[in-house]
Parts: sequence; structure tokens; C-alpha cells
Amino acid sequence: MSVNPERLAATFIKLCETDSPSRHEGKIANELKKIFAVLSPDTSFEDESAAITGSESGNLFFHFSGTTEKEPIFFNCHMDTVEPGVGVRVKREDDLFTSAGDTVLGSDDKSGIAALIEAIRVIRERNLPFRPVEFVFTTCEEIGLLGAKALKPQDIRAKFGYSLDSSGAGRVIIGAPAANRLKIQVHGVAAHAGLHPEWGINAIVLAGRALAQAPNGRVDENTTVNFGTIRGGMASNIVPEKVLIEGEVRSHSQQRLVELTQKVKEAFTTTLNDWQDLTGAAKGKPGVDFTSEPDFPLMQLDPDSKVISVVRKAAKSIDMRLELTVAGGGSDANIFNGYGLQTAIISTGMTHVHSTDEQVELQDMVELTRLILALLTL
Repeated sequence: MSVNPERLAATFIKLCETDSPSRHEGKIANELKKIFAVLSPDTSFEDESAAITGSESGNLFFHFSGTTEKEPIFFNCHMDTVEPGVGVRVKREDDLFTSAGDTVLGSDDKSGIAALIEAIRVIRERNLPFRPVEFVFTTCEEIGLLGAKALKPQDIRAKFGYSLDSSGAGRVIIGAPAANRLKIQVHGVAAHAGLHPEWGINAIVLAGRALAQAPNGRVDENTTVNFGTIRGGMASNIVPEKVLIEGEVRSHSQQRLVELTQKVKEAFTTTLNDWQDLTGAAKGKPGVDFTSEPDFPLMQLDPDSKVISVVRKAAKSIDMRLELTVAGGGSDANIFNGYGLQTAIISTGMTHVHSTDEQVELQDMVELTRLILALLTL
């Protein structure tokens, strides 16, 4: 596989230095349109998801019909990065890429995009026979998988594919948890804290009691619960009337996801039901509004499924060792699997993601490109 490492490096740097924080993917989308126009996809388009996500761009689709009769596959990467992601400058020391400033690097997920571009360039310049393939570049992955949630599954022709979006090298993710997003609003009664505190009901105190009773952290090896934000109160001299808590439940078991979501709800309803007006002067009763919404569906792939057997054969053909593993986070792959499209996640070599210490090695991106080429051509 004649991967051009320096061309790959130059592409990667160009992509990273094209800022694309979530909802501001316009520049990177335009750059990708220019790059792929030269690579001559058979069809390409931008969908209308921006109206839903609020992004500067829709999701991008590039379809290559291929020259063999093999079954089509797709590859997915997301275009957006986390913050701080404006003014990115890449620092290269030998073959290690890091951020030169106070921003993230952007290898999450531009290391995957760069590898895909290099793979198609190699195929075009060597006129290699290759299977039908489509590239799906999504927006707003980092803020809730919004681009993937907003796309139309029928726009993807292939029935299985790969998301290039994970830390480490030589790893294939075959499982990831489902998650429920929680919003809990505790209602108390406002009162002057100095003149008539007995007239009020302190929503912060009630929320604290409920949180103390709710499951939290790692509940078991497959399930976690987290309360991430809490907002409430107006001033130190006012008994707080409302508190809003946001959290999540994640599990690799759909049954446990349901059970733990219910336990959190019960902790709040029980606390509110057990409240007593000890002075008899309170101007009302407490209440709670509990909302649970699915955030992303469960991802569970059989190690013998087609999407895994195909990548295993490709890796074997180039003497690459793959590790099958399970992840703790959600990604676009969860959404694609929820659409009925078998999707595994392939690591790209990036490490320390979501921080200003983010980095990636050129050799890991070269090896990823070799694997992509094997998937497409062997």
C-alpha cells in the first residue's frame, strides 16, 4: 500500500488548522468539498440537517461507485471539534503532532478524515480496483451526536460500515452503552430567609436529600449514573423556589438502563413525598418534574458479524493485529447502529482527546490508512 506519509501529514495539518468547533463546521465543510471535487466522487451532496442542528453546515456525503462487485461499505467521521478549538496551530516534532497553543489539536476526528482522503488519493493515482464506498461526514457530534441524529438513514446506501473515531491504535470497538438524559426540576416555595423562612420550602435542600439517596457513579461494571449540573436559587436571603438538575444514566444493558433511570426517579419522588411541614406555616407543598429522554441507543456487535469479519480479514491481509473492545462513551456509531446499519468504530491513533494535551503519531495514521485501503481494495 503506497501511502504517502508526508502528503497525509500535510492534509492532517491543513484540516486541523481549519477551525470547526461544534455548530461552526462551515469552513471545514467547504474545505472537504474542494478536496473531494478533485477526487471525483460519483455523487456528493450536503443534507438539510443544519436546519435542525443549528450548524453552519449540513452533513456531507461522498459516494464512489467503485470498480468491483463487492458489497458497498461506508466510513464515517465527524467534522466538529470540542472547545477550545478556535485558532488551532499544529506543532510537529518528528512524527508527533500536538497543539502549538492553548487549543485542542483536532485529531478527534480529523485524523480519521485525513486517512480517508489519503486512501482515496492512493486509489486514484494507482488506479486500484475498489469496492463501492461512501463517506459520511457529520456535524455536531461532540454536543450530542446531533448531525447523525438529524440525517436521513436512506441517504446511506451501504448496509454496514465504520466510524473512525476512537483513541489508541489497532482497536475496534464492538460495544458501547445506551444513555438516557435526565432533567429534574425540584419545586419549593420562595420566602424571605430572614423574616419568614418557615413560609418557604427550600428546593436546594430537598434536591440535596434526593441526590444523597439516588444511585451515583459506577453502579456496576456495565452501568453508570452521573449528575452533571445543578442550578437554582436567586439570592442568599431568599428561600430557593426551584432547582434544575441535569444528569444521565448509561448502561450496556437496556434492562439496567431502565431500572436505574427508575431508581433515580424514585429517589426524588420519595424524598418529596416524605417532606413534612414541621412548623405548619409553609405556603404550599413541594413538587418535582422528572424527564428522561433517550440520548443514544445501545451498540452491541457480534464478533462474528459481517462488519467485524470484514475488517478482521482486511487487517490480516496486511499483517495488522486488531483488538476488539468495548467503550464507555457514545458516538455516531451508536446512532447508525440504531438505524439498522452495522457500524464498528476503528481507532485512529489519537490520544488525550478533549484536552489541550491531545496528540497523534503519523505512523498510527499511516497504519489506519493502510487498513482503509485493505478494506476497499483487497
